[in-house]
Amino acid sequence: MALKIFTTGGTIDKTYFDQKSEYQVGEPQAPGVLERANVVLDYELVPIMQKDSLDLNDADRETIRQAIESAPESRMIVTHGTDTMIKTAQHLQCIKDKTIVLTGSMYPAQYRDSDAVFNLGSAVMAAQLLPPGVYIAMNGRVFDPAHSIKNVDMNRFEETRP
Repeated sequence: MALKIFTTGGTIDKTYFDQKSEYQVGEPQAPGVLERANVVLDYELVPIMQKDSLDLNDADRETIRQAIESAPESRMIVTHGTDTMIKTAQHLQCIKDKTIVLTGSMYPAQYRDSDAVFNLGSAVMAAQLLPPGVYIAMNGRVFDPAHSIKNVDMNRFEETRP
């Protein structure tokens, strides 16, 4: 099964340069994360953009949608910043017949204790197993973007259904 991984930036790809927490969204970290995790799945990585998700706009979301729709693969992952991941996932819900899993991390993948490895691994499994639809894989769970929030105080995603 071929898996397409689109990268858009976000914390997962951030590189910090000094003690003032100045950063840049750097090169995609997904290949290194998957290599360190010894993942033996065939995948293709396609960088779309390198932005903090707070800097994404509707035109960027449309670019992401078009890239996904034009891809021949039916199973894909989008690495994305967590602040606007839900908004982008909701924008992608019009796409039919594809399994799309958005993931990211609260800490840069380059950090030893980053959640990037676990989240990306969860997204790889979810993309292989879930039926067509749009999902978010974060914090050991898979979320429906229509019923989830990012709890900034707790630094995690949560379901909004009772």
